[in-house]
Amino acid sequence: MNAIAPRAIWFDFGGVLSPPLSDLFDAYEEKTGITPRALRAAMDAVGADLGAHPLAPIELASITEFEWGSRLRTHLAAANPALDLSRAELEMFGGQWFSNIRCNSLMASTVRSMRAQGHLVGVLSNNVVEWEPHWHRMIEPAGELDALIDSCFVGVRKPDPRIFRIAEEALGVAPFECLLIDDLAENCAAAEESGWQAIRFTSNEQTLRELSYRTGTYSVV
Repeated sequence: MNAIAPRAIWFDFGGVLSPPLSDLFDAYEEKTGITPRALRAAMDAVGADLGAHPLAPIELASITEFEWGSRLRTHLAAANPALDLSRAELEMFGGQWFSNIRCNSLMASTVRSMRAQGHLVGVLSNNVVEWEPHWHRMIEPAGELDALIDSCFVGVRKPDPRIFRIAEEALGVAPFECLLIDDLAENCAAAEESGWQAIRFTSNEQTLRELSYRTGTYSVV
């Protein structure tokens, strides 16, 4: 067990409480015919147009889902002239992206278990205003949360250290009392630089082993 067990455990949404991002890209290809490679390239191009990380403009609500999706369509069409985009609802991206997608049930169970064992639990996510109804529905199996920090509403996104300060204030905890579970190495590194503990999610099994060690408790109901 860690010398200082975390009091507050923060779960990322995309790639932790959701299925892996690679699975989401594959599912989107099945729905639309757009390959992960083509979609990622279009996202990169939209970000480059705006001088930002590919998803930063929409995750900070700098542009609307409709504008972002329209820009995606323009870049996809330009880079892939033969690609049929008729099935892609790009201007309402979130509804199609999340349709028929279920949460990571084992991680949702872990959220409930940690809260039942006395930990504060929260979701700390880079996400999009218009996608909120879709992903909130997905994480309902996680049960009651003590806090939810969403980049598009607080105006900063991981790995910006300011979002960790916002999360601490939301629960009234010190940095050393917080632990982040996130699938991105840069977010985990930023959390640790901010005085948090962090677990980089690579699989349910690995994460549960590390979480049990950090908390000294069983992590699943």
